[in-house]
Amino acid sequence: MTTLREKNRPPAQRLVKTRPAKTVEAPYEMTNLYPRDTGLPMTVWVSPRGRARLDARVKVCRPRGDNMDPSNLAVVAIRPTPRVVHGPLAQSDFAPVAEWITLNKDTLIGFWDGTLSTFELVSGLRRIGDTSGQ
Repeated sequence: MTTLREKNRPPAQRLVKTRPAKTVEAPYEMTNLYPRDTGLPMTVWVSPRGRARLDARVKVCRPRGDNMDPSNLAVVAIRPTPRVVHGPLAQSDFAPVAEWITLNKDTLIGFWDGTLSTFELVSGLRRIGDTSGQ
C-alpha cells in the first residue's frame, strides 16, 4: 500500500558529475613581451592570476620572432623552478626561457599575484644578456 506521503514525493533526481569549466584567459588580460623586450628569441605572454587555479606561469610562442600564435605555444611554470607544463618546447628554446624567468622571478610573481601593475611589470623586467644591470 502506498501512503499519501510517498505519492506526493517528487521523483528521484539523478546526480550527474560534470567537469569544471576550463578557464580560458581573455587575451586582453595578457601582456605580450617581444624578443626586443626580453632578449628571448620568441614572444612570451604573462598575465595576472585572475581566476586561474594553477600557480604562476608564462606562455611561450614556439615560433621564433615577433609571432603571437596562441595555437602554437608552450606553458612554462615559474615556481619552484621553471619547467614546461604544457606543450613541447625544444631544449634550445627552454634554456633561455628558464634563464629569463629566473632573472625576473620576483617581478613575474608580483604581476601574477596582482601586487604589481602592468607598468611596474614592464619597468621591473630585465632582458637576458643585458649587462647594464637596469
